[in-house]
Amino acid sequence: MRVFVAGATGYIGSAVVRELRGAGHQVVGLARSDPAAEALTRAGVAVHQGDLMDTDSLRAGAAAADGVVYAANQHISETTDPAARAKAELNAVEAIGSQLAGTDRPFVVTSGILGRTPGQLLTEETPVVPTALTASRLQVELSAIALAGQGVRSSSVRLAPTVHGPGDARGFITALIDRARTTGVSAFVADGANRWPSVHRRDAASLYRLALESAPAGTRLHAVAEEGVPFREVARAIGRRLRVPAVSLTPDEAGRHFAGFLAAFVALDNPASSALTRRRTGWNPTHPALIPDIEEGHYFGELSQESGAGR
Repeated sequence: MRVFVAGATGYIGSAVVRELRGAGHQVVGLARSDPAAEALTRAGVAVHQGDLMDTDSLRAGAAAADGVVYAANQHISETTDPAARAKAELNAVEAIGSQLAGTDRPFVVTSGILGRTPGQLLTEETPVVPTALTASRLQVELSAIALAGQGVRSSSVRLAPTVHGPGDARGFITALIDRARTTGVSAFVADGANRWPSVHRRDAASLYRLALESAPAGTRLHAVAEEGVPFREVARAIGRRLRVPAVSLTPDEAGRHFAGFLAAFVALDNPASSALTRRRTGWNPTHPALIPDIEEGHYFGELSQESGAGR
């Protein structure tokens, strides 16, 4: 299959590209700069010059492909305007979808688990209800799923909040490590029992491939290897590696301790299941779980990192 990948040089996208090529697919990656084009060429990937803001280039890339993966999910940061980002992604997904309409070709988009059902287990069939954390970007997933009614074999891969592994330079774990280094403590809120789902980057990539190859139209899939890792265990693992204490903070203390975007998420209880995804696709995560991955040392510069700069 000739697959057009938007976000092919990012942290998630580059792993998806590797997975697709390993399965024998021909990959064409979107590149907006010469360095990105060079990186794709070195990886053995054909280059499609364009930009996520250039809907004409996206339509052209989709038109020449047997399937499309949209993996250009930027990570949350304090400098990102959520509404502007959501609008740009919606425009991109709609442009690609318009080109694929009536073809029955696969279109896999990227979504997320974070903040959908705080305190309750999220499944693939949980009714979609906007929350303060999800409302700005929910329309992207809804638009993609709606394409199933327009002759597109569309699916949405919902990523766990912690997509971990070598090369993770901008994710939550890296941010927590940086904060622990800066403050001299690895902190959690209250008893730290709040849960975060996780998935290894390469296991997530394998789910994108399975979605592309076989997911039925309109399918929501959960890239979740662990339903919920207690946040205190994450803090303790980071503390052990950095040799700093893991400490409990009150909510008020945590608001001051966790600078920027972290403060909104560290106390969030966000369990999620992937049982239906596994049954529907045969997905079977095989790479290290979150705590063993932290303990391997690559987050602390002790092992070489894989390529991929950001989501």
